Amino acid sequence: MSETTPQTAMAGTTEPTLDTDELLRLESLCVHFPIYKGLLRRHAGDVRAVDDVHLSVKKGEVLGLVGESGCGKTTTGRSIVRILKPTSGKILYQEEHGKVVDLAQLNDRQLFKYRADIRMVFQDPFSSLNPRLTVGDIIGEVLEIQGWRKSDINDRVRYLLEKVGLRPEYVGRFPHAFSGGERQRIGIARSLATNPRLVVADESVSALDVSIQAQTINLLQDLQEEFGLTYLFVAHDLSVVEHISDRVAVMYVGKIVEVADKDSLFGSPKHPYTEALLHSVPKPDPKRRRLGTVPKLKGEVADPANPPRGCYFHPRCPYAQDKCRVERPALRALPGGRQVACHFAEELDLEGIPAVE
Repeated sequence: MSETTPQTAMAGTTEPTLDTDELLRLESLCVHFPIYKGLLRRHAGDVRAVDDVHLSVKKGEVLGLVGESGCGKTTTGRSIVRILKPTSGKILYQEEHGKVVDLAQLNDRQLFKYRADIRMVFQDPFSSLNPRLTVGDIIGEVLEIQGWRKSDINDRVRYLLEKVGLRPEYVGRFPHAFSGGERQRIGIARSLATNPRLVVADESVSALDVSIQAQTINLLQDLQEEFGLTYLFVAHDLSVVEHISDRVAVMYVGKIVEVADKDSLFGSPKHPYTEALLHSVPKPDPKRRRLGTVPKLKGEVADPANPPRGCYFHPRCPYAQDKCRVERPALRALPGGRQVACHFAEELDLEGIPAVE
């Protein structure tokens, strides 16, 4: 069973509410995958891919979600767009007129109207596009499902291709005719087809060459400004996250361990895992390097099917104490709007990365 926090206990049938600047909030979100063993398919446990996550996404921001592979970032994103059904918890979404709905409780029919508002850009531009459909069909399919007229769909597809830097004449081509960067632009155009409010970008540049990554990031920023988008930007490359994000949430073994605005998190981390991530990224600029002052991160990400007792990070943490091995830290608020899940966040003097000049 996952832990609960007092802030999620709601008496009776009180309608959920969000702050006026919030677009989405996750409350005690859990996504567990059952493990079955033996001929009788006995339930032997669960993989806790997302385990009691609390996270808020503000209107118009880019929230970076970072962590090593296997920490639950992609599963969190897929549960938000309801590709995956949460095991428990809430996904509170604020509509344009202020009504708040819990997406986690809706069935497929009820979710239909919200699938236009929350869209996703997938990681692999080669496997996320149907090779048997033309570009026009790939982008226009969602509009057809939403009930658009054929003539309006054609106009919309051509318009979107122009917006992502591709020629409108490409509507009749198939995905194999495009490079990886161009395919990802098609995927971005598809995600924007229905005028969404929130776009979950799942490792959307990690499969691209470095030069193409920069072009794609700049495109995403331009589109955000033009269309008034909010992004949840899932990534493991902190240099990319630093460039595009307003705030950053750090995830480890299904849990959020730190949330802060970009400058505060990169300049002064409060969780040992955040410090280790920051200093694991190669830095070409000598002014941003710390030579041997930060302990190297050892070991592998803990098994979400059998996480360690206490703080999940303590077997790898160079600052771990006895309390860390027996008591799991809760995600708590610190001054300045920061949140951290570490017993000794106020006592540790962790090293950040000097700001880019």
